[in-house]
Amino acid sequence: MKIISNLFAFIISTILICAALYLVFPKWEAVQPMNPFVDKDVPLPTMLHPVVKDYQSELVDQAAKKGINVVITEGHRSAERQNALYEKGRSEEGRIVTYAKAGESYHNYGLAIDFALRNENGGVSWDMDADRNGNGRSDWMEVVAIAKQLGFEWGGDWSKFKDYPHLQMNFGLSIRQLKRGHRPKVESYAK
Repeated sequence: MKIISNLFAFIISTILICAALYLVFPKWEAVQPMNPFVDKDVPLPTMLHPVVKDYQSELVDQAAKKGINVVITEGHRSAERQNALYEKGRSEEGRIVTYAKAGESYHNYGLAIDFALRNENGGVSWDMDADRNGNGRSDWMEVVAIAKQLGFEWGGDWSKFKDYPHLQMNFGLSIRQLKRGHRPKVESYAK
């Protein structure tokens, strides 16, 4: 009989504690499954950040002066596009190309670009060893060096998932901060 009495007391006290917590703490809005962004009041970018766009152009121009033809293969990426890429190698055929779902990539905030190199046939190449300008150095790594001088972070430096075509500028903001609505200021990063 004592066990039933103790169990009843435990259940009643648990219900009272839960009710008190429910009343005391504000209700937190759950993140919608299709919308991975925490702060819905801050609009998501729909294009590259102006500073990233300027430095992207500068990267292409500086590489061209060295005889390297850079092709920007991707810039701003919508949530739908990000999720579609995430599904590659998972629910879709192909190899895994990203570990970032929508809202977890700097592309979603207009702060990242992907690049490749134009080959002699006019096609796009991701050959990191090619030396088409004939100076004895990898054209790819020459582009990476220019990008780093401009302030880009290179995905090839990451310790876990190497993303060799990826360049980003985070402006000191983490993905978590971006999800919560923080955005880099344009005037703070003018050339």
